[in-house]
Amino acid sequence: MRKLKLQMQITVDGFVAGPKGQLAWMAPLDTDPAILAFINQLTDTSDTILLGRKMTEGFTAYWEGIPKGNPEYDFAQKMVGTPKIAFSKTVTSLKGKNLRVERGDLVTAVNALKKVPGKDLMVYGGAGFVSSLVEHDLIDELNFFVNPVAIGEGMRVFKGRKDVKLERSVAYDSGVVVNTYLRR
Repeated sequence: MRKLKLQMQITVDGFVAGPKGQLAWMAPLDTDPAILAFINQLTDTSDTILLGRKMTEGFTAYWEGIPKGNPEYDFAQKMVGTPKIAFSKTVTSLKGKNLRVERGDLVTAVNALKKVPGKDLMVYGGAGFVSSLVEHDLIDELNFFVNPVAIGEGMRVFKGRKDVKLERSVAYDSGVVVNTYLRR
């Protein structure tokens, strides 16, 4: 059975966005070759990306807009070429290449996707969508890119207690620490 993996940046005080969704606190990960290697390895283990509706438009527009010659171009082509599923209760279609909208029950749909043969599934966000996945114990591996900054208030993905097991923790020269946790 495939695993659902999360890749998400987070502050040292546990926020994934500011109170209004602000992300200016995030460290640029493209300046650290070791982090890029880990991100590429993580990406290569998956063949489907899950997204919440609110994040989908920005995600697809960003990666589809990277021009040839940009240092992110090759990775962007992975993001564009990978099938994406946006979960929504309000829309039937969204703009983006290799993108479809899933309107069914979240738990049923994700559990069905886990049973389909293939590589693992990857989720990038946003905060509300990831929170729903966490609440229903659907994420098997959480990769938190802990930024060396505290913002004091904002959006979280945990609403209550969740026991996890630390699989590994790697500190990078940029100051970002990647903590990988497994669901218990």
